[in-house]
Amino acid sequence: MTSEPHVLALIPARGGSKSIPMKNIAPLAGRPLIAHSIEVARKCRRISRVIVSTDSEQIRQVSLSCGAEVPFLRPAEIAEDDTTDLPVFVHALRWLSDHEAYHPDIVVHIRPTTPLRTPERVDAAIEALIENPEADSVRAVSPPLQNPFKMWTLGDTYLEPLVDIGIPEPYNQPRQRLPTVYWQTGYIDVVRTSSLLEKESMTGDRILPYIMDEQFVVDIDQPFSLRLAEFLMEHGEY
Repeated sequence: MTSEPHVLALIPARGGSKSIPMKNIAPLAGRPLIAHSIEVARKCRRISRVIVSTDSEQIRQVSLSCGAEVPFLRPAEIAEDDTTDLPVFVHALRWLSDHEAYHPDIVVHIRPTTPLRTPERVDAAIEALIENPEADSVRAVSPPLQNPFKMWTLGDTYLEPLVDIGIPEPYNQPRQRLPTVYWQTGYIDVVRTSSLLEKESMTGDRILPYIMDEQFVVDIDQPFSLRLAEFLMEHGEY
């Protein structure tokens, strides 16, 4: 890879949404939700192109008006409720290769449903991957609000610990005695194209952390989280 890799921002935004109809273009602070992610991606120093992958013509037109590229519409078979990220990203990369002979070195996964980003944090995550050539990806993580060692599954009758780490009754231990853990926030993920296409993985094997404060992460999934994000944006709390 050269010292200046080509970096593509890919924003997946399908049309279907049950919790909030057409969630990805729902109004947030006077603008469509997806507009906030497009704006941040376009302001990043390290990002060369910003492309939206959608199955919706309406989202396509909104995205174009916000300055993103939408060179294709995503096939319906990879725009279902249970569609995972990998086929969406592979489809985009193969389309760009076949139709434009375009081959980015790095792909930045920017979810429109986590809009409280800054260009500086996105660039920092990209630079972390560039500066660590042995790493396959960078994933944003935060300390969890709930410790998984104090979580349970339900058997036929009784509760069973979710995680067994060799510590006697970890669910009865103080937090300070338990291993430090992180949860993936969805705020920003950065991955090498080779990991997506050759390893067939959204992360590869060697994943660098981008550790951040959980207060900056709001995942838009319900009307309440949309209102919360708007409140934080209006008060500059991110």
